[in-house]
Amino acid sequence: MSSDTWQPNAPLATLRLRAELLAATRRFFAERSVLEVDVPALINHPVTAPHIHSAQVQLPGQARPLFLHTSPEYLMKRLLAAGSGDIYQIAHVFRGDEQGRLHNAEFTLIEWYRRDCSLEQLMNEVGELARELLALPPTFPSESPHYAAAFARTFGCDPLVASDAALRALGLEHGLDARLGAQCTRDELLDWLMASIVGPQLGMNALCLLHHYPASQAALARLDPADPRCALRFELYFRGVELANGFEELRDPLEQRRRFEAERQERRRLGLMVPEIDAALLAALASGLPPVAGVAVGFDRVLMLRSGASALSAVLPFALERA
Repeated sequence: MSSDTWQPNAPLATLRLRAELLAATRRFFAERSVLEVDVPALINHPVTAPHIHSAQVQLPGQARPLFLHTSPEYLMKRLLAAGSGDIYQIAHVFRGDEQGRLHNAEFTLIEWYRRDCSLEQLMNEVGELARELLALPPTFPSESPHYAAAFARTFGCDPLVASDAALRALGLEHGLDARLGAQCTRDELLDWLMASIVGPQLGMNALCLLHHYPASQAALARLDPADPRCALRFELYFRGVELANGFEELRDPLEQRRRFEAERQERRRLGLMVPEIDAALLAALASGLPPVAGVAVGFDRVLMLRSGASALSAVLPFALERA
């Protein structure tokens, strides 16, 4: 072990900037009368999403394993259903198989929910917070391309109607491993093309709020009533880095159960652990979740861009290998 591994990853100036940006975030929401909450990180039910891996914890004296949350979303929705009104949380979250330039197994999310808020209104608010945290002027431009338009601009095809074979051919043309490509589902191909080719080109000269993802790309979002092929979901990109993911939230417990069951089936196909569905979340939806839009912002990625660092590990007090 190197003699300097006891030291923090981030320089002290970056740690001070981290504190300043967290304080600015709290001021931002206080000015808008959004309540800060603090839900538990240790939960009973992990997410069913096939490509999000929850960390399992076995506490002494507990028969069943518990899990570290990958997002505070489910418990925050239960607060919303109980009448909390607009809420936000600055949360440490945990995800397995997340290491790399833009990933760490433990990271910080700023997550918030607004009642009676449209996708466009939430996108505007995300832009306001991003400008403040990134030290951009209030007049710094933003753009809001449709997912299909951004995809077509890069590849010359419409992802909503392109065949699986056409998407697979695009992946192979742009560097997707042939063996991996042969095994990919349609959604995995779309994910790879967006993350590897389209996303890194977005937000070079403006805040880019990419919206209306394919319906299969948003398990917790409402579908667009005008075009149910699309979900009311957006992501924020800046300088090629994805910073936020938000949507108008699905409120129908029967449809949410159907989507969870589909995810569980996909996990079975992949040979992964198949968790129980979070019945408390479905009960909260059934009790009457108000119309709400929510978003999660990757705080550490924002700090990375603000500080000029080239990797997430450079702005963390201690990245996983030093923790």
